[in-house]
Amino acid sequence: MITGAATSLGLSALLTRAAVTALRAKASGNRWHRTNYAGRTVELYAGPAAALATTLATARVRPAAALAVAAAGACGAYDDVAKDDRRGFRAHLAALRHGEVTSGVVKLFGIGAAGLVAGALLKEKPVDKVLAGVVIAGAAHFVNLVDVRPGRAAGAVLLLGAPGLLRKGPGADLAAVAVGAAAAVLPDDLGERAMLGDTGVHALGAALGGAVVASNGRAGLVAHAAAVVAAAVYGDKISEAARSLV
Repeated sequence: MITGAATSLGLSALLTRAAVTALRAKASGNRWHRTNYAGRTVELYAGPAAALATTLATARVRPAAALAVAAAGACGAYDDVAKDDRRGFRAHLAALRHGEVTSGVVKLFGIGAAGLVAGALLKEKPVDKVLAGVVIAGAAHFVNLVDVRPGRAAGAVLLLGAPGLLRKGPGADLAAVAVGAAAAVLPDDLGERAMLGDTGVHALGAALGGAVVASNGRAGLVAHAAAVVAAAVYGDKISEAARSLV
């Protein structure tokens, strides 16, 4: 791991823990708690803390990528507040056709637009700009897809981000930012004391996507874009199947 990546990892982890401590000290009320799948009450501080820390640490490396991280976190926060239980793009797009703008629609178009803007700023050629936008938005969605049990999302970021630490340049730094924040919240997440929510998982995913974009040329972008699109299609089919069983 190069020195720059180590610095980014440490900074991201420290900022995340500091933000959790600050939010816990100042915030109060039931809106900062949620009942998880097992019926346990968990804190929501980890999500905003991870999103804020990741945005700040990413801005130090690539401000354009930080824009996407911030937007992904903000759209996720809106979804956390709205508490819309509908899953899958089809369900939200169906609601939009009937004039209802769901939180899922806000995430779909908001994160998608932010990804494209970031991609346009991070890459030079038009095709690469579009591919970069797909990768960033798709990565944010993918991390959300795996967030089905405690520790799954943070663990996925650690697993997918770790190889990026071995690269050189800004891609390694951005991967380190995502890994550092995920590592900082993983113990509380696994222990079912806290959860990332949509706020945290989308921000971490966007940061991971930014790392991929910064580290890859067109061939790599094509491969990663195909992977996140395939994951999104598969995830939507699973959601559709689950709804049919209800």
